[in-house]
Amino acid sequence: MTAETLTATRVRPLDHFPLGPRHLITPAAVCVALLALYAWVSTLELDSIEQRSLNSSVLLAKTVEHLEMTLAATALVVVIAIPLGVLASRARNRVAATVILTLGNLGQAVPSIGLLVLCTFIMGVGFRTALVGLVAYAVLPVLRNTMVGVQQVDPALIEAARGMGMTRGQVLRRVELKLAVPTILAGLRTALVLTVGVATLGAFVAAGGYGELIINGLKLNRVPVTVVGGVLTACIAFLLDWLGGLAEDLLKPRGM
Repeated sequence: MTAETLTATRVRPLDHFPLGPRHLITPAAVCVALLALYAWVSTLELDSIEQRSLNSSVLLAKTVEHLEMTLAATALVVVIAIPLGVLASRARNRVAATVILTLGNLGQAVPSIGLLVLCTFIMGVGFRTALVGLVAYAVLPVLRNTMVGVQQVDPALIEAARGMGMTRGQVLRRVELKLAVPTILAGLRTALVLTVGVATLGAFVAAGGYGELIINGLKLNRVPVTVVGGVLTACIAFLLDWLGGLAEDLLKPRGM
């Protein structure tokens, strides 16, 4: 067994990246949905309230706020969940694994709006409060997939790597994590989609985002505002999931 097979450190070169028709279905569908939404809104006679919510500057600001919440929460989830998942995957840390998974499940078990309210009592309103709630809600998929991905690495490969003189840290970085990349990225894609949806609740803690459009539309009985907020949220979720799929294909070790 060769060192190249063991480490699987190389990712696919960009010029060999298999970008085919199947990779274009999602962005094409999102473009069609956005064009259909624009065409529908253009046919409506918007009142002054709807015009204040559905102009380009407001929509751009809400898009930036929503992406900021989503991407910041996802980055924190990666920093927190992957090391904890590796720790939980070690057989000698079964007690620690139980505690870690219980805490990860707790974020999903508590209703997201209730968690945001609890964080508001402790931290007040704002971006940081929304971020804490999003991280707590999205950490479980990455945590569990990291744990499962590392545990599924063939023990024979680990033993062979140790026999080649690699330290435990090198085996983890160059063998276990590399081979667990597809499983970890699948969890990350799930976390991204969850975060996009739950980020709409950030409007309840004055964090902005598309949730403000949805809530304002519901409160003021303005259907176009609610529909635009919902469709834009769905489009962002599909696009981020699509980007996650591209990253999964690109970073997958050769031979997998």
